[in-house]
Amino acid sequence: QLSEDVEQVSQHPTDEGEGEMEDHEDTSSVILPDSELGPSAPYLRFSKTCLKNVFSVILLFIYLLLMAVAVFLVYQTIADFREKLKHPVMSVSYKEVSLYDAPGIAFYPGKARLLSCKHHYYDHIPPLINPGQPGDIECITQRINYTDPFTNQSMKYALVVQGPRDVKKKELVFLQFHLNGTDQDFSAIDYLLFSSFQEFINSPEKAEFMKDCESSYSSWKFSGGFRTWVKMSLVKTKEEDGSETVEFKQETSVVNYIDQRTKPRSDQLFFVVFEWKDPFIQTVQDIITANPWNMIALLCGIFLALFKAADFAKLSVKWMIKIRKRHLKRRSQVMNHIS
Repeated sequence: QLSEDVEQVSQHPTDEGEGEMEDHEDTSSVILPDSELGPSAPYLRFSKTCLKNVFSVILLFIYLLLMAVAVFLVYQTIADFREKLKHPVMSVSYKEVSLYDAPGIAFYPGKARLLSCKHHYYDHIPPLINPGQPGDIECITQRINYTDPFTNQSMKYALVVQGPRDVKKKELVFLQFHLNGTDQDFSAIDYLLFSSFQEFINSPEKAEFMKDCESSYSSWKFSGGFRTWVKMSLVKTKEEDGSETVEFKQETSVVNYIDQRTKPRSDQLFFVVFEWKDPFIQTVQDIITANPWNMIALLCGIFLALFKAADFAKLSVKWMIKIRKRHLKRRSQVMNHIS
């Protein structure tokens, strides 16, 4: 059977070759119309190109929208930075100390007289032995007369006493005043606190120093017939020009004094205690929360996104033009081939 097949092939080689050549010539030379090529092929190519163009246009609009958002963010960032520069934020910090700089306590007793002044520790105040009688004055005191800073006419008499220092031992200063008589319905003694008793001692012009203190610090009162506790806390405020101001905050509590003297008297006794509330010095300063470096970094990122978006939009437009030209070129080639 193999020999017969070989003989048949050897007898008709030219016929098959000629048939194949004719087939190739027919397929290469004959151009079929669009109906014979199939309806799906050209529509499929057209739909893909259309989808690519639509997708490119959508991407272009998206990146234009992102560019608009980036421009808005740049404007908003600059506006927020300028607003934060105009309105700084108050910052409060606390510093713990074991010893305070001894404050100065300026009393304006009027006709009242200082009977005793002592430093006590650990909040222990022993009972009074002879209330209303002169006792020991163990505090450092200074008496001074100066002109009233508000009227510049009347003279004021002040008794300045050194305040407590050691906050760990709960140091306090206990003072007793006596007023023999008064024509007023209410009797009270004015006082004010200033930051450093040592500055007052070292000042060459103590009268001017006291006038400045009275102009800068607030004054308070404590009444007769009571024992008044004053707990102080120190607040330092840093101004924009770098200067520092000091003020006192205080909590007061009043306890009734039971006068156990045998004979009823018309005089008044004043008792006052000064101590520190806690070992923390409160520092207040205005800070600007706007950081220029953060804003610069944010602006750099936004501008980089803008340039990348613009570059992508330019490439998208070029790609769309290139696709359009290629489509027109293929269409012209097909039309020339058909013609």
